[in-house]
Amino acid sequence: MDSVKHSAVTPSKSKLARTFAKVLHLRAATGIAPVDGIQRVKSQEFGIPKVKSQEFGTQKGNSQEFGSQKFSSQDSGIQKVKSQEIGIQKVKSLEKVKDGWNAGKVRVDRSQSFDKNNEKLQERAALEALLAKLFASVSSVKAAYAQLQYAQSPYDGEGIQVADKVVVSELQNLSELKRRFLKKQFDPSPERTLVLAEIEEQKSVLKTYEIMGKKLESQVRLKDSELVFLGEKLEEAKSQNKLLEKRLNQSGQLHVFDNLQLSGLSPSHFITVLRHMVKYIRSFVRMMMDEMKSSGWDIHAAAKAIDPDVVYWKEDHKCFAFEYFVCREMFDAFQYPNFSLPNESLPDKKKQQQQLFFVSFTELKSMKAKEYLAQNPGSAFAKFCRVKYLRVVHPKMETSFFGNLNQRNLVNAGEFPSSNFFASFAEMAKRVWLLHCLAFSFNPEAAIFQVSKGCRFSEVYMESLAEEAFLSTASEPQVGFTVVPGFKLGKTVIQCQVYLSKSQSTPRKRR
Repeated sequence: MDSVKHSAVTPSKSKLARTFAKVLHLRAATGIAPVDGIQRVKSQEFGIPKVKSQEFGTQKGNSQEFGSQKFSSQDSGIQKVKSQEIGIQKVKSLEKVKDGWNAGKVRVDRSQSFDKNNEKLQERAALEALLAKLFASVSSVKAAYAQLQYAQSPYDGEGIQVADKVVVSELQNLSELKRRFLKKQFDPSPERTLVLAEIEEQKSVLKTYEIMGKKLESQVRLKDSELVFLGEKLEEAKSQNKLLEKRLNQSGQLHVFDNLQLSGLSPSHFITVLRHMVKYIRSFVRMMMDEMKSSGWDIHAAAKAIDPDVVYWKEDHKCFAFEYFVCREMFDAFQYPNFSLPNESLPDKKKQQQQLFFVSFTELKSMKAKEYLAQNPGSAFAKFCRVKYLRVVHPKMETSFFGNLNQRNLVNAGEFPSSNFFASFAEMAKRVWLLHCLAFSFNPEAAIFQVSKGCRFSEVYMESLAEEAFLSTASEPQVGFTVVPGFKLGKTVIQCQVYLSKSQSTPRKRR
C-alpha cells in the first residue's frame, strides 16, 4: 500500500474546513437554525428549500468530492442570500401597500367627521342668527309699545298711529321667523345676520330708554307744576291763618260779649272763654316744646321730671305733661279774687267786686296783651304777667332757649320783652286773666276744681284726653294728672280735662 504524504493531505483538509465554515456562516446569516438535530430554514415563506444536515454529514467522508463542489456551493449560498433579499423586499412592499390602504381609510373617516362637524356648526350659527333676529323683533315691539304709551298721555294721534304700524310690522316679522324655523329655511350668511340683528336690538333698546326718559321728564314737569300749585295753596293757607290769628288776637271770637251786660252772664259765656283760653295755652306749649327741641332738650326726661309716675299711651302724649305744668302754674291761686297778687285791694261789697271784675273783662278782651301792658304797666294784669312768667319760665330754660337772661331781667325790672316768645306767653296769660275776671263776675262766683292722681275716672267731672285708656282691658283707668281744671257755676259742672295713665296709684280725695 502506498503511503500518503502528510504534506498532501493537510492542505486539502485545511481548504475543506474553511469551505465548511463559510457555508455554516452563510446559513447562520440567512436564518438557518438547528432544531432537534435537523437544520430548518426559517425563510421557507420566502421560497428557500429545506436542507438536511445529514446531506452535509455524508459529504464529510468524501472530502475530494466536496472539494470539487465547493465553488458550486458558494454560488448556491449567494443565490439563496439574493432570494432572501427579494423576499424581504416583497414583504416590505406588501406592508407599504397595507399602510397606504389604512392611511387612505383614516383620511376618508376624518373627512366624513369634519363634514359632520361643519354641518353642525353651520346649523348652530343659523339658529343663533334666528334667535338674534327674534330678540331684535321683540325689542322693537317693546320700543313701539313704550312709544304708544307715551303718545297716549298727553294724547298724540299721529304718534299712536306710527307706534301701531311698528307693532303690526314687527308681529309680521315674528310670524315670518316662525315659518322659517318650522321649514328649516335658515339664513345663508348667519354671521352677517347676527351682527345686523344685534345692531337693531341695541337701536330698539336705545329708543325705549329715550322714550322712558321723555316720560320721566314729563312726569318731572307735572310734579313741578303740582309743587308750584301746592306752594300757592300753602301761601293761601298761611295768609288765612294769619288773618285768623289776627282776628283771634283782636278777640274777634268774643264779639258775643260786645253788648253783654253783667245781668246777662250765663255759663255758656264762661265756657266760650274757657275754650279760647285752652287754645292759647296749647299754642304756647307748642312754642315752648319747639324751643326745647331746637335747644337739644330731652323731651322724655323733661316730661318725666314733671311727673315721674305717669306711663304714657303714646310718645306724643308727653305734650300733656307740659300743658299740665303750665296750667298748674297759671291757675295757682285762681280761687282768690286778687289772684294772691301783692298790694291788690278790692271793694268790700260783693256787688262792687262783681262789677269791677266785669269792667276789667270788657276792657281787656278787645285789646292785644302787649298793647295793654305798654299802656298799663302798673295794672293788676301786668303784675299777674310778671309773677306767672317768672314761675313758668325757669332761668335754665330761658338760658337754654335764648343764651341769656335778658327777658327775665326786663320782667324783674318792671318792663316787658318784645320777643315772640313773651308775646305768646302774654296772650295766654290774658285769656287766663279774662277767665278769672269772668269767674268772679258771677254770683255766686265760679269754683275751680281738679282731680288728684290715682282717682277713678268719672264722666260727670272728667273728660279724658287719652281715649286709648278705654280700649285697654288690663285694669280700670285712673287719673295720672289733671291737665285743665274744671269749674262749677251754680248747678252747672264744667268737666276738667285729665290724662289717664297706665300706672296704678293710691286714690286720693277730689278737692
